[in-house]
Amino acid sequence: MSGTADTQSGTRNRTRRAILSAASSVLARDWSAPLAEIADAAEVGRTTLHRYFPDRETLIKAAVDDSVEVITASTAAAAIEDGPPLEAMRRLVAAMVEVGDRLMFVFGDPRVLETYGVSKADAPLEDAVVSLIRRGQDEGVFDPGVSPVWIRHVLWALVYTGLEESEGGRLPRHGVTATVIRTFENGIMLRRSDES
Repeated sequence: MSGTADTQSGTRNRTRRAILSAASSVLARDWSAPLAEIADAAEVGRTTLHRYFPDRETLIKAAVDDSVEVITASTAAAAIEDGPPLEAMRRLVAAMVEVGDRLMFVFGDPRVLETYGVSKADAPLEDAVVSLIRRGQDEGVFDPGVSPVWIRHVLWALVYTGLEESEGGRLPRHGVTATVIRTFENGIMLRRSDES
């Protein structure tokens, strides 16, 4: 009997996770998307969606909380406090791209953070990324002439642009990480040999 209960619990958890993942993905692209579109993306019926989340506000709040957890777990798995700063930054970019839909959903519209109770202090990545950048500056890897917050904003802008380009079909999703890393590490100016 407990095997059946475990199976049902596992199925409920998978269904709930599928709905939350679909919600973050769909709402990142269209905040006004109807619940039917989210149900379709999750491959569940609308009745099933309502069984888990009785209304839109409950679903969005749960999707924000879940997205913050997913982003935090992805960042933790990247272990950005370990190893050389450049390698850690590359791992961070890969982790950010991997959870790109979640990032776009939570951070793409500032009203999401404000409305659904995620403070900047609670937002994943903030302090950890700045610490990584400072470490890289101290070790001579990242430019010490600009603030760590500026570098963090540039990094986020590159990831966001890469995800948008992928969404628009102008960059394959599997190419986003490499493009972001290349642009971040090399900038966009070619260095001419006659310049010093």
